[in-house]
Amino acid sequence: MSKQFLQEMDRLIRARYALLYVVTFEEERARRLLGELAQNQRKVMFEWSITDGLRRVTGATEDTTAAKRVREPLAVLNEILQADTQAYYLLKDFHVHLEAPEIVRQLRDLARALRQTKKTIIILAPILKLPPELEKQITIVDLPLPTYSELNELLTGKIADPGVVRPFKVNLSGAERDALVKAALGLTLAEAENAFAQAIVRDKVLDGSDIDVIISEKKQIIRKTELLEYYEVSDDLGNVGGMDLLKEWLKKRVRSFSEEARRYGLPQPRGILLMGVQGCGKSLLAKTIAASWRLPLLRMDMSRIFQGYIGSSEQNMRRAVKLAEGIAPVVLWIDEIEKAFAGSESSGGSDGGTTARVLATFLTWVQEKTAPVFVVATANEVQGLPPELLRKGRLDEIFFVDLPRARERGEILQIHLRKLNRDPNRFDIRALAAASKGFSGAEIEQAIISALHDSFFDNREVESPDVLKSLQETVPLSTTMQEKVEKLRSWASGRARPVSSHQYKPAVESD
Repeated sequence: MSKQFLQEMDRLIRARYALLYVVTFEEERARRLLGELAQNQRKVMFEWSITDGLRRVTGATEDTTAAKRVREPLAVLNEILQADTQAYYLLKDFHVHLEAPEIVRQLRDLARALRQTKKTIIILAPILKLPPELEKQITIVDLPLPTYSELNELLTGKIADPGVVRPFKVNLSGAERDALVKAALGLTLAEAENAFAQAIVRDKVLDGSDIDVIISEKKQIIRKTELLEYYEVSDDLGNVGGMDLLKEWLKKRVRSFSEEARRYGLPQPRGILLMGVQGCGKSLLAKTIAASWRLPLLRMDMSRIFQGYIGSSEQNMRRAVKLAEGIAPVVLWIDEIEKAFAGSESSGGSDGGTTARVLATFLTWVQEKTAPVFVVATANEVQGLPPELLRKGRLDEIFFVDLPRARERGEILQIHLRKLNRDPNRFDIRALAAASKGFSGAEIEQAIISALHDSFFDNREVESPDVLKSLQETVPLSTTMQEKVEKLRSWASGRARPVSSHQYKPAVESD
């Protein structure tokens, strides 16, 4: 990735692109790479920050700016314009000054004036913050996170010279070393170095158990972004009642992220959309898919994606998906996606087009992504789903999750009874399954919990009549929202794949 970044920067600079904007949190890594490029092109590189001013960091000629140390943002732009040196000018955190009208105007003038010179301005910042006036003048370049080979090289250097503790042991098999490096994917070089150092310091042994240390560091990084949440998963598909068709579909794709699948010619799975009645296990499925495939689970909180500043929502979406790609292979869960993108068609008049642009960014990424990120999107409302999301090629399949039928309700009852440390054989599962007709899995679980409350209050063990009474006292959502549920089923018939071979028909249930 560093090589590709250097090649792209080399092409742009040789083509006389005057204004470049490198987006990265890895300032030191970017400075090192750009310094190497400057030396290869036999150019001088200057560096500016609001604290240190303008100073030369590469090149053999005399530093004529050392005495001046221009610190004012507008003054440094004027200095660049008047300088007679073939050079890169690296402006650190200059994005915070792009709100000033005089800065924007000067940069626009420089974009035109520097085309006839061999001077290049490179804004280096952790976030993209670009005023509309400069959109056509500035070219954006992302510095990708370190690759497997870069992290492996870092680990080799850390083992040779840890710089933290001596002596220490290295008990890593080839497979364990590979897993340790893969666990660090998605971290910056500095973060990975800290994580490797922490693993060594912990017990003075570097072995397979240190993978958990790396993953813990990764959780901290994800938490800091506030765009994605790292979910701990334990349940597998065995804890999901029914849904035999979806389970079969998922089992056939367990090995789809492997190199063996690539050699066979299989493309990586893109993801699925789970839509259906509330409380029927869509969110649970997202968690169990990650656990069954032994992949990390990230949840994208769309409320944190959307922010008030112009361009910040689109930038947040780009940051979130890049972070997911850096950690890949991973399952990315987007809950109730229809709420996030509702009204995208009228976005131009309601929010200045922000929703439409964020949706476009997301859909383009879903269709074009090459990293093994499996998207699990859930939705309860058909009307809120943007038509673009339903088009084939974006996601692999659209599944409809309906209310469980009698046999599936029996499985759900047994699963929840076991989770609550009760023996299902002591309960009349058939009678309870019949009594829970029209109930979702979540409603069945709550009925059992309600029965436990009753029996606990009476200081006795819960029995089938307690659960039966609780079921009879509950009015399920399928009754309260009958028209809405039937409309949802009607839409899904022929438009979405059923998750179960025992799926309801749009008509009335006949167990």
